[in-house]
Amino acid sequence: MSKFSAENIRNIALCGHGGSGKTTLADTLLNTTGKVKRPASVDDGTSICDFDEEEKSHKYTIETSIINFEHAGRRFNMIDTPGYPDFIGGTIGALWAVDTAAIVINAQSGIEVNTRRVFAEAKKAGLGRMIIINKMDGDNIDFESLIAMIQDVFGSEAVLFNVPVGHGHDFKGVMSTLNPPEDTAGALVDPKEIHDSLIETIVTVDDAALERFFEGQLPDEKEIAQLIAKGMHEGTLIPMFCVSGKSKVGLPELMDALAAYALPANYIIRKATNAEGEEIDVAADPEGPLVAQVFKTRIDPFVQKISYIRVYSGVLKAGVQIGASSVRRGLKLAQIFEMQASEMIPAEDAGPGSIVAVTKCEDLKTCTTLGDYVLPNFLFPTPMVGLAASPKSRGDEAKVSGALSKLAEEDSTFQVERNDQTKQLVITGMSELHLQVLQERLKRRDKVELDTKEPKVPYRETIQSTGDGMYRHKKQSGGAGQFGEVHIRMYPFPGGTDPEEFAMDKNRFPSLKSFKHFPENNFLWIDSVVGGTIPANFMPAIEKGFKDRMERGVIAGYHIQDLCIEVYFGKHHPVDSNEQAFKTAASMAFKKVFSESKPSLLEPIVDLEVTVPTDKVGDVNSDLAGRRGRPIGMESAGGGMQTVKAEVPLAEVMTYSRNLASMTGGQGSYSIEFNRYDVVPGNVQAQIIASADLQEEEE
Repeated sequence: MSKFSAENIRNIALCGHGGSGKTTLADTLLNTTGKVKRPASVDDGTSICDFDEEEKSHKYTIETSIINFEHAGRRFNMIDTPGYPDFIGGTIGALWAVDTAAIVINAQSGIEVNTRRVFAEAKKAGLGRMIIINKMDGDNIDFESLIAMIQDVFGSEAVLFNVPVGHGHDFKGVMSTLNPPEDTAGALVDPKEIHDSLIETIVTVDDAALERFFEGQLPDEKEIAQLIAKGMHEGTLIPMFCVSGKSKVGLPELMDALAAYALPANYIIRKATNAEGEEIDVAADPEGPLVAQVFKTRIDPFVQKISYIRVYSGVLKAGVQIGASSVRRGLKLAQIFEMQASEMIPAEDAGPGSIVAVTKCEDLKTCTTLGDYVLPNFLFPTPMVGLAASPKSRGDEAKVSGALSKLAEEDSTFQVERNDQTKQLVITGMSELHLQVLQERLKRRDKVELDTKEPKVPYRETIQSTGDGMYRHKKQSGGAGQFGEVHIRMYPFPGGTDPEEFAMDKNRFPSLKSFKHFPENNFLWIDSVVGGTIPANFMPAIEKGFKDRMERGVIAGYHIQDLCIEVYFGKHHPVDSNEQAFKTAASMAFKKVFSESKPSLLEPIVDLEVTVPTDKVGDVNSDLAGRRGRPIGMESAGGGMQTVKAEVPLAEVMTYSRNLASMTGGQGSYSIEFNRYDVVPGNVQAQIIASADLQEEEE
């Protein structure tokens, strides 16, 4: 097991917006600690952390990379995360595997789109947060305005723990605000002016320490470190440090601060569920039960599947039978590895606080918990930007299917779905850039290329009123014929309606025999047949007929949902009736009654949040009104930015990223999350149905 106890392990995620210098900082830390001796540069493609071909080509991080080094008696497991919101899935997984989020801000650019996003995600994960103001050697830096913006956006909890001596080409050092020197000449902000308020902020996290402080007793260095950790964990203190990752100015002070103040691996108590469904605390105890979780999956063309694991309790060992939440039976790990970016170093085992990897274990998936308890799954955003995809070369269908499945396993914000109605294979991601980069990976790694186009919107069909009708299927062509007659009633069954309460209404269904609810399309089936008018052995065939029609649709070829069907009468023939006859009769009865029950289309409605400069809010609101958007509200995002919230039909924002970039000069960002299905307005519905009819005629 590692020579480092959990108390001396620091698990840190470097996160922030693209271009803030996270990867350069990580590479520099490896070089400075002697862990890696070769030179490393993102610009010339020799970065240690950005080792994928796509990362070298684009010169920015696409996948999380795990590195490790030692400093001041601490073991550091550091995760370099992607900087663009298009690849937020990897960042979210990394944040749930660490204890501290180090949010890197470009001193020249200030707070950007993904800075806010990762700050919020780190808070959601319950992590300690610190801010690293990087690139202090850059030009055109207004340090005082930058600090004011950070505190405006993230609160007064963000406090400088050191201040820069000069900036730009004159950036030559930092001065501590905790222990300011006597001579503070050259500092952009006098550290002595910050010192008293900083100490007061630190001691306020503990009532006893605060009381002693007011009595004139200052905390010693050890107590200050404990109070800082508590404040970071509770979110009342966000230390800020100044540095240049490229020139290494301020780097020694940053490394000491990370060793002293980043939360130890045993600080945060996680919550898990035992076999009885009870919630339990998971402490970092090597003698405790094994609790570990997969936070990242990678498919490597040489070593195949790699699962990255954070150990929270107990000891993870190879060759030992262990439980896993993704499989019923136990599993054995063949080998455990420590990761140094792309390099895999064999390890005997892994104790609490360790971050390791295992290979070729197909049963492991992202979020799988190892051990006897189950940790909660991470919450990834729902991808909403889709493309209909097909192989560029004939005969590559099977190859493409397997390659896309691997991508979906690696990236929880990428989905693949084959639409049986449209016969389209739809790939869905966070943005057009996200999908573009994944297609590049397909071409490089799996040697397959895709043709893509905008997919059809996944509308749904339903009814607005009750209907009643029947259909008799009769066919005679020599020998045994086919005969089946089905009488049904159809009812609207809105989402959220209680199936049992609806079915047990004696006024509505006085002859109820049985009912079934199918939640995947919110379909309620009622059997009210009495007197054997339809033999029981034909009821499954009728159910199949209904389900088949619900898949194929009636008015425009889309899946049907939110309805109840009652089968209450029918007729059969002792010789000519069979399963196929009743399946056909059920399907045609469904079509007939559905068409007479005020059929309508439903469209997906999404929650849209758009963050833009304040002077662009009017343009955004005007644009959303033209997209059938319904405004929900607006709130300040700090730093001269506003967040506009609205509900909008998905069909209206399929290519919203291009429009937003045009409106805001690339300064805007947005997120969309599925909310519900809602009825399509009549004029829009008529266009969709006409288009569907036209397509059917063309086909």
